Parts: sequence; structure tokens; C-alpha cells
Amino acid sequence: MNPVLKLLLEGGSLSTAQMAQVLNLTEAKVNRHLEQLKKERILLGWRPVLNLSKEGASAVRAVIEVRITPERGGGFNRFAERISRFDEVESCYLMSGGYDLLVFATGSSLQKVAAFVSEKLSTIEGVLSTSTHFLLRSYKEQGFLMDVPTEENGRLTVTP
Repeated sequence: MNPVLKLLLEGGSLSTAQMAQVLNLTEAKVNRHLEQLKKERILLGWRPVLNLSKEGASAVRAVIEVRITPERGGGFNRFAERISRFDEVESCYLMSGGYDLLVFATGSSLQKVAAFVSEKLSTIEGVLSTSTHFLLRSYKEQGFLMDVPTEENGRLTVTP
């Protein structure tokens, strides 16, 4: 694995100067690695991990299970690409099991997300069913615990 990519995955918030120091490379070489990763569409962007509950943000998030009938010659890909283009969709994954696609969607209100599902998503020809689950609270996002006091040392309590 590319050492810069590995460092990005392990130490996401490091500056290029810090990456260079850890990898024993010049900052220019780290920047060249980053540009190559962008060119190859491996590194698609930088994204902070936010605890929006602290900000009072009122965005509603939902997880939607979608069952579809695959198209001849296109399989699930055309559906996934079409669904992924909606502004409400954060992420879309092909799954195995009881449903075909797992969609993460956001909206300014529960009604907006429900309208997206009922008016846009479920009306696509080939969509057999949807099952929507609204996220009520986040305890961990992308490896970061939410709402944990900073004085805790991160170790779990051991009891007899």
C-alpha cells in the first residue's frame, strides 16, 4: 500500500509536513504522492468528522434498505448510479442479504427525507421495496466516539 495513503488512513489529520517527517520523506515528495492518489481517484477528498449534536444542527439522517430488480445488461450498477446522483444521498452501497442497496440519506426534516423516499426513490421503475430507518443518535462516527468527556483515558473499566 502507498505509504502516504496508509498514513492518511491511520493519522488522518496530519499536515503534509508532519507526514513527511513520519515517513522520512520530503514534503514535496509527499505532495507528489497525494497528487498521484488524486489523479488515480483513490483520494477523493478530505472530510472532517463532526459532532453535529454539539452544533444544534437539525439535519435528519436515515438509512434506507432498497430492494430492486436488476436490469439486463446493467445489473445493479445503473440503479446504484442513478440513486447516488440524488442530492439527498450521502452514500450508496451494494449489499448481500435481504436487500440490494443500502442508502444513507439526509434532509432538513423528517418530512423531507420521507418525501425523498416516497416521491423520488420508491417511484424508480425496478425498485421493489424500501425500508427506512431514521438515525436517532450517533455514538461513534468513523472511529471517533461522540460525547465522551475528554478526561477519560479511553480504557474500559474492568470489573470482577
